Amino acid sequence: MAGAHNSMAEGNSILLTGGRVIDPASKLNAVSDVLILNGKVAEIGAQAAAKAPKDIQRVDVKGLVVCPGLIDLHVHLREPGQSAKETIATGTASAARGGFTSVVCMPNTSPAIDNAGTVALIREKAAREGIVNVFVAGAITKNIAGEELAPIGSLKSAGVVAITDDGHCVQNNDLMRRALEYAQMFDLTVMDHCQDYGLVMDGVMHEGYWSTALGLKGWPASGEEMIVARNILLAELTGTRVHCQHLSSAGSVRLIREAKKRGVPISGEACPHHFVLTDAAIAGSEQFWKEDGKGLFGYADGARPKWPNYDTNFKMNPPLSSAADREAILEGLVDGTLEVLCSDHAPHCDYEKEVEFDYAPFGITGLETELALSLMQLYHTKRLGLAEIIEKFTVAPARLLRLEKGTLKVGVDGDVTVLDPDREWVFEREETASKSKNNPFHGWRLKGKAIMTIVGGKVVWREQIKAG
Repeated sequence: MAGAHNSMAEGNSILLTGGRVIDPASKLNAVSDVLILNGKVAEIGAQAAAKAPKDIQRVDVKGLVVCPGLIDLHVHLREPGQSAKETIATGTASAARGGFTSVVCMPNTSPAIDNAGTVALIREKAAREGIVNVFVAGAITKNIAGEELAPIGSLKSAGVVAITDDGHCVQNNDLMRRALEYAQMFDLTVMDHCQDYGLVMDGVMHEGYWSTALGLKGWPASGEEMIVARNILLAELTGTRVHCQHLSSAGSVRLIREAKKRGVPISGEACPHHFVLTDAAIAGSEQFWKEDGKGLFGYADGARPKWPNYDTNFKMNPPLSSAADREAILEGLVDGTLEVLCSDHAPHCDYEKEVEFDYAPFGITGLETELALSLMQLYHTKRLGLAEIIEKFTVAPARLLRLEKGTLKVGVDGDVTVLDPDREWVFEREETASKSKNNPFHGWRLKGKAIMTIVGGKVVWREQIKAG
């Protein structure tokens, strides 16, 4: 396992008492104790305390939720080659702070992760410097150039858990078909960044009213939907698992919903920025809150976060879409069409984002805000229960990528997240563990937070837990 800690090391043991244990993989949802011994889950239930050694670390988590360690299968750690933006050390620290015990790092680094040697480099560095599990995604094509297949077999042998050209999209349909056929041979999921370059051209925001009003080049939703449709056809043809990344459009959700009903091995993920924000955010906070009607998360008028128009922290790929698209993403999460929640954590240096909107890079950080934003939009609005949200962060991504994670069954690695779904906090720019600050949610009052993150029985992040 890439970047995993030596879970059998001495001292990787802890007893969590009195928490509400939610493990969707085991259909468990009850107040219970959890015992981790030597890095592995040893007991859940009434016998946990009795079986615990006398000198074990004991933590009272009464009133909190205990669940399998959260997994984010779409993270940019920027190493090798872009360590001014993020490193494996800072990225995994940010993940731990957000409650994530495992991340899957994307291959659009410099050089790209398109060969066994680079995979080995990242796995060694993650084992040495990372504080959470780091799994590696390999590239579909050499140098992510979309012209020649990467050596998929040797990437699999080197330990990648999926292949993707994330940040880019393979435009040649025949090449994509061959990639799926090879991936099928090696039992790899293909994750795809869905973007038809011929339709999107040099668009920088969603094509619609606001792109016209702001004088910015529009990016039609069909630029995503065209590739989603292509991927459905190729998944049906080859039988290979294809996972569509960071979906933003109502049409994409509809296409995947219909394909899944036919049994096509297709899946999709949603990122909080696409189901919290809309393209009106680029026109400034006043326009966004006005268009949002009664106000997202029930902010009182005077308490709503403020930002200027043309703020490049609202520029991401795919772009923020319309209110109707946002609602479709939420509906897709509720009805199970979209199985996975993730961040697309994409750090950039301040100087890169502090330019005109047209010239700023796409992407925002997200590891530390995604849990709270997901709870606020899905749980606190009563769209989904806690267990259903936790499933999209644990067993669903683990199942998709064949990871032996995402559950609290006895014998598995002791990766655990302790969270308080009702903890209110403000995400301050200075408090992030990430090396980069390009996040649109600075200053927002959020609800829901990871309180403790445990990897292989070792506490890697902990907030002060109030007594009782």
